Amino acid sequence: MSLTPRQQEIKDKFIAVRGTWGETWESILRQDAEFLRAYLELSAVPFRKNHLDDLTKEFIFIAVDAAATHMYSPGTRAHIATALRLGAKPEQIMEVIELTSTLGIHAMNIGVPILVEVLEEKGLRTEAAPLDEERQRIKAAFVEHRGYWHPFWDHMLELDPEMFEAYLEFSSVPWKTGTLSPKVKELVYIAFDAAATHLYVPGLKLHIENAIGHGATPQEILEVMEIASVIGIHAATTAVPILEEEIERFEQEARG
Repeated sequence: MSLTPRQQEIKDKFIAVRGTWGETWESILRQDAEFLRAYLELSAVPFRKNHLDDLTKEFIFIAVDAAATHMYSPGTRAHIATALRLGAKPEQIMEVIELTSTLGIHAMNIGVPILVEVLEEKGLRTEAAPLDEERQRIKAAFVEHRGYWHPFWDHMLELDPEMFEAYLEFSSVPWKTGTLSPKVKELVYIAFDAAATHLYVPGLKLHIENAIGHGATPQEILEVMEIASVIGIHAATTAVPILEEEIERFEQEARG
């Protein structure tokens, strides 16, 4: 089906601004060109302001798409490909993936304080136990490798030091051997904590504080959030091709 002049105008602008196109965007264009135009304007904001370089933007896209709470494979693939074209080294992209893979620990960050609350309500716990020598060693290692401490780790370290130390080793890999700057690492954490599929407020505040401590500007952090904000379009990129398939199926059945 040929495009109308308005559809072609929007398609040309999309390619010029975003540098990409595909059948999914073509489907959305066919069904509602003005919706695609409005999405283009929304998604183009960080590309107009450019507080982050293009490669860092792609790292942020990879983080929000690959995160366990979203797992949008088409976007992950597209942004990895773009990052490589922009000159990213495979180990840099792997590092983004490693940072994003720490998201699962938030089960402990959320769950352990609630466990402590319930134990206290039932009279099974009165106060935190002082850290023994082993736990003090683990805490010191965390501060050394991760560069910070936050009170939401206290209960986990106290109640489950084996899990905490295993998480320390797991989460420290990109901090020990990685090539991304500490600022970019913190921006990656901000991206998946702020994303609508996660919204982990304690971690988001912590990593904003850490990012500012590593030299990030408010404008750079806002740009990360702007990128994370556009994942809602994946409702359309997933559903509109299905809509077109079902329209075609319905019309075929109607024709008999």
